[in-house]
Amino acid sequence: MRKSGIIVLIGIAIGISACKKAAEIPADMPISPTTGTREQFTLDSIFLYARQIYLWNDVIPTYTAFNPRGYATGSDAVNAFDGELFDITQLKINPQTSMAYEAGVSPGTPKYSFLTEKSETGSLAAVGSPSLPALLKDTIIINNNNPVAYVALGSFPELSTCQTVLDKAFLKFAAVSPQQLIIDLRSNGGGFVETVEYVANLVAPQALNGKVMFSEQYNSVLQNGQATILKNQPYLDAKGKPVTYKGRQATMADVDYTERANTHYFSKKGPLRSVKDIYFITSSRTASASELLISCLKPYFNIKLVGENTFGKPVGFFPVTIDVYSLYLSSFLIRNAQGWSDYFQGIPADVSIAEQDDPVLGDPAEACLSNVLKLINGSLGLNTANKKTVQANISHKRASSSISLVRNSMIENRLKLKTN
Repeated sequence: MRKSGIIVLIGIAIGISACKKAAEIPADMPISPTTGTREQFTLDSIFLYARQIYLWNDVIPTYTAFNPRGYATGSDAVNAFDGELFDITQLKINPQTSMAYEAGVSPGTPKYSFLTEKSETGSLAAVGSPSLPALLKDTIIINNNNPVAYVALGSFPELSTCQTVLDKAFLKFAAVSPQQLIIDLRSNGGGFVETVEYVANLVAPQALNGKVMFSEQYNSVLQNGQATILKNQPYLDAKGKPVTYKGRQATMADVDYTERANTHYFSKKGPLRSVKDIYFITSSRTASASELLISCLKPYFNIKLVGENTFGKPVGFFPVTIDVYSLYLSSFLIRNAQGWSDYFQGIPADVSIAEQDDPVLGDPAEACLSNVLKLINGSLGLNTANKKTVQANISHKRASSSISLVRNSMIENRLKLKTN
C-alpha cells in the first residue's frame, strides 16, 4: 500500500467531470452528487469507471448500494481510495477456489488492479513499465553436441526500447539453428503486450503466419460500445499525442473493444525457424505478460516449465486518469488459440525446482538450467522436486513482492479505434 501522507490537491480533474455528466451514465446507474469534496468526487469516479470497464463489472452493485462516499475520511484520501478499490475487486468469486479472483496476496491489496499517482510527464511507460532490462542474458549452450539457445528476459518494456537488442539475440540463435529454446522468465513480472507479441513472432516459424496467437476479451459493456464514461479519457497515439477522429479529438470511448478487433495473429519476425521445443524457467514472480508468452506459444510447441508455478495473472488493463491518479482496473482476459485463460492460480511447473538466490543466468551448472538440460537429454522425469518446499518458497515470495507484481504487469497500448 502507498503511504497515507500523500496530500490530495484541490482542483478540477477529469474524474470529477465524469461524475457530473448525467447523460453519460447508464439508466441503471444513479448519478453521483454534483457537489462534494475532491476526495468524494474521486471515490465516485473510481466506482463509476469500475462499473463500466472492470472485467467483472457484472457483480458491482448500484451507486446507492455501494455508497462510494462512505469511504471518505476527510484526511487520509489515498487510503480511502485503496480501500474502495480493494472492496470492489473482492466482489467476483472464482468458483474453483471460492475466493475472489483478486484475493490479495498481501492484506488490503488486490491481486491485479491498482491506483497510482501519475508521473510528472503522465507517461504510460513511466507508470507501468518494469524496472529490469528486457534482455538479461543470451547464450548458446552445446548440449550433447547439439546447440541449445538460452535467453533470459527480465521484462517486457515498450517495444521501441528493446527491439534492437532482441533482434540481435535471435539473429545469433538463427545462425546455429537450435531445435530447443530455453526462455528464462523467473525475474520477469511482465510489461507491454506488444513486446510479448514481438518475441513470440521471433520464436515462431513461418508456418504459423495468420494463425491466432491470443485474444483480449473485454466485458460486454465495453464490447457493446456502452462504456460512455470513457468519453472523458483522451485517446492518444504511440507518441502520447491526441488523435483526430470523425472531425474531433478521439476518446477511449471510440475504441473497438470487441474480441474480433482484439484478436492477434502470428506474423513471423527474424530468421529463426528451427525451434521445436521450448523450455521456460519460471518462478512465482513470473507474471502477466510473461505468462502470456507461455500461453500463446503453448498450442503450437512442445512446452515444459521448470522452476516454480507462475504467479497467475491472465488479465491486463489500460490506464484511466482520475484527478492526479492513474487507475489500472483489470479490464481484459487473455485467451490463447485454444481459448485457454484459466491460470488464475498460476501455470504449474512440470519440473519443480525451488528458486535459488542470485542464480548465475546462463550457467549450465545452475539448478534450474541444469535440470532443463537433463530434461532435454531424457535423464530427468517430470515433477521431481519436493513440492512442499517449492510451495513454501512461492508463498513467501508472493507475500513479499505482491505490489511490484501487480504494477509490473500486462499493459495494452495499441487499442484500435472503431472503423465505422
